[in-house]
Amino acid sequence: MQKIKITIGDRVYPLSVTEGQEAFLRNSAKQIDQMMNHYEQNYAVQDKQDVLAMCALQLALQLRQEETKSSESSEEIDKKLRTIDTLLSEIT
Repeated sequence: MQKIKITIGDRVYPLSVTEGQEAFLRNSAKQIDQMMNHYEQNYAVQDKQDVLAMCALQLALQLRQEETKSSESSEEIDKKLRTIDTLLSEIT
């Protein structure tokens, strides 16, 4: 484990992470900061807490959309595999 400091919204957060996590966490913090800047520049939001809540909501929505896409893809693949299995069963 190594200790790093991540800055989000002008606040520093000390974290203990594995080497493989560091780049991911730094990129994630950068993404959050970019989202915060977007909201601060484009909306009348002054409170950092409100900006962070908006970012959290947007990230949760993105995650949910990806989970739904993944689930739909898995169902489609399962359906195609069952069709192939049925066709192969008919041949033998």
